[in-house]
Amino acid sequence: MVLWGAARPAWAEPALRLVSTVTWEGEGSWFGGFSGLELSPDGREMTVLSDRGTLVQVNLIRDNGIIQALDPQRYNSFFNQDGSALGSDFRDVEGLAMSQDGMAYVSFEHAHRIAKLNIQSGRTQDLPGHPDFAKLSENTGLEALAIHPDGRLFTLSEAAADESGTTPLYTYEKGRWQISHRVPMPGPFRPVGADFDDHGRLYLLERAVTPLGFRSRIRRLDLNASLVKTETLLTSFPAAFDNLEGISVWQDQTGATRLTLISDDNFFSLQTTQIVEFALTE
Repeated sequence: MVLWGAARPAWAEPALRLVSTVTWEGEGSWFGGFSGLELSPDGREMTVLSDRGTLVQVNLIRDNGIIQALDPQRYNSFFNQDGSALGSDFRDVEGLAMSQDGMAYVSFEHAHRIAKLNIQSGRTQDLPGHPDFAKLSENTGLEALAIHPDGRLFTLSEAAADESGTTPLYTYEKGRWQISHRVPMPGPFRPVGADFDDHGRLYLLERAVTPLGFRSRIRRLDLNASLVKTETLLTSFPAAFDNLEGISVWQDQTGATRLTLISDDNFFSLQTTQIVEFALTE
């Protein structure tokens, strides 16, 4: 396993300070295609999932808060609720959300659905769906998934904005999904990851594909009003980072808010698995 890092100017807004960019290289069928992640409250344990239906738990070795090495601890596959293996068309896991009490949920693309996850066994239990989920195209599924501090689950799809220039934000509460807000979607970016901070603000990771490479945008959303308020924290230049798809928001020992992101290499040799970490400057 190889870990190396580099830092370079890569974004247009000054709201974030780049803490580290590291490339993670591993071996084995479990490695690669990571599209969702969650960090422990102290930033030293990382849980990531692969779009081939694998969950990996990793210790992050830090020095003065900066990632120096990754130490994988365990990995296991996802299963149906009865313990049977997921079919190849039903295992494209994209989003991961974990509550403070350890409850975990995952979102799937292709066979679009949200499921409760048993971290230890890998067994999944599908939640009831929303009628809109069945209308999504194969590659514009439910990639962004997050849990609010009050326990509500939120998701939105990677589909393009509609004629109003917005996309629906779905909330799961009391056993059913409903559209709680509509999120403005300016420009070519589409949602691929999400997480809440302790104040209930939603951080949305978005991606755009250009001839020169991937671009990423991070926005912070205030959901306290019916009209969503958005603030752009980062807009990267083409090819500044790889295909960033997962985001986790946490606080370091100084109280600073950190955003940790991971890229999906699509199991393609010309792409890399990057872990990119920012600290808020405000």
